[in-house]
Amino acid sequence: MANNLVRIIIAGAQVVGRAFTRAVRKEFAASQQAANKAGGGEQGVGSAAQSSLLGMSLDEATQILNVSDFKSKEAVDKNFEHLMKVNDKAAGGSFYLQSKVYRAKERIDAENVLLSKPKNSKNDINSSKADS
Repeated sequence: MANNLVRIIIAGAQVVGRAFTRAVRKEFAASQQAANKAGGGEQGVGSAAQSSLLGMSLDEATQILNVSDFKSKEAVDKNFEHLMKVNDKAAGGSFYLQSKVYRAKERIDAENVLLSKPKNSKNDINSSKADS
């Protein structure tokens, strides 16, 4: 009886251990995939910081403004102006949707500023501290 109980406990522990290991591996893979999607390295950190600061991911912003290339300022501005006019409260639109459109443009503009910064921005920060 005790021998069977020990076997059941060991089998249960093995099942739980395998499930836990599988879950950790999946989480690690998802984390790596998210980091790669964000750009990885310093660029990914900056993009993630902008997403948390502005409360919207770059992917969500491009979907709201219906642009495939967020680097195309003309397309972003054209779609922004159109969506702001269509959702104008005077035309029966929604202030909430206007706010979403505005935040989407703000997020894309922040990403473009981040991409236009030189790679050696740390050196610029250090040199400005030395000048002070």
